[in-house]
Amino acid sequence: MNLERLQERLGYRFGDRAVLLQSLTHKSYGHEFFQDKPIALRDNERLEFLGDAILDVVVSDILLEAFPHANEGHLSKMRAAVVNEKTLAILARGLHLQESVRLGKGEAQTGGNEKASILSSTFEALIAAVYLDGGFNAVYPVVRHIFAPLFLEERELMSFYDHKTQLQEIVQARWKVTPTYHLVESHGPDHAKTFQIEVRMNGKVLAVAIGSSKKEAEQNAAKAAIFSLG
Repeated sequence: MNLERLQERLGYRFGDRAVLLQSLTHKSYGHEFFQDKPIALRDNERLEFLGDAILDVVVSDILLEAFPHANEGHLSKMRAAVVNEKTLAILARGLHLQESVRLGKGEAQTGGNEKASILSSTFEALIAAVYLDGGFNAVYPVVRHIFAPLFLEERELMSFYDHKTQLQEIVQARWKVTPTYHLVESHGPDHAKTFQIEVRMNGKVLAVAIGSSKKEAEQNAAKAAIFSLG
């Protein structure tokens, strides 16, 4: 465990090393080595609870800034696409948390440090530790820093949720049907393919669009359909 390197990747230096260590302590480790402590203080589960709430607040604020015209339903779907076990585990691996999490012998022997559930919960606990150590003004830039590459890479996903969901809500509200997406054609080499997608309603083509991936083309088609429907 190299706490110095972890703090460098995190972009934050702890004043209280104890809260950092607690955030990295899985319940299996606490059960084996901290029998003398109260159950609630043996591991990082309380911090995980707090970190989950902090991430919801900060990511919500980032989404409000990034998508000023999105409604509550769209924002909720986008937040769920970002704050989930799979994504948090990816971010945890980016910080190399698998090298720092403290596990009991049994959990360590079965590869617990690579389990998405353990990595994501440890990540949440680590975020809570930053908050407890430095307050909200410290944890906010840390979360923005860690999530920045994800928001850049997943902009396609964000737009996908935004436009496709919005189009579906419009069409269902007006005509009680669900729009469908169909691949018209694709061309170009594998490393630079272009996809053409059309979105239909009851067999009628609402819009056609292209993109460098099927998801991007669907998002572009949904956006064009929204525009054409007013």
